[in-house]
Amino acid sequence: MSAQPSSAQATSKQYTNRRAHYDYELLERFEAGIALTGSEIKSIRASGVDFRDAFATFDGRNLTLEGLYVPPYKEATYNNHEPRRKRQLLLNRSELVRIRKALEAKGLTVVPTRMYFKGPFAKIEIAIARGKKLYDKRRAEAEKTVRKELRDL
Repeated sequence: MSAQPSSAQATSKQYTNRRAHYDYELLERFEAGIALTGSEIKSIRASGVDFRDAFATFDGRNLTLEGLYVPPYKEATYNNHEPRRKRQLLLNRSELVRIRKALEAKGLTVVPTRMYFKGPFAKIEIAIARGKKLYDKRRAEAEKTVRKELRDL
């Protein structure tokens, strides 16, 4: 009975949206399930995802993720998935209400920040975010270089 993670957990892949940290000020994060087809899961495990144009919007009462690119799975048959389709995010009702209220505030959006596997299930971390202005990006870059210089000393 060891406390070490199993081999499936130890080799779990994790994909991050590094651009979101640069372009947005991330205010609040949520862990959501994502509704995927079999070929999408296999493709994500094999070759990853592209967060470049991904964002989340409300489609009626459901939160959907748009613009997430999942490459087609080479081994799939004629019923392969569409690479940039809308994918439903699975959240609790209370979380959906909090996100909807935050989106009603001006200037906020929902962006994916990370995708990972928790056991056999794909999870996606989304964040309520506010876009950074150019001077905010410059200030963050300056703080980053100062921290790096202090660490090197």
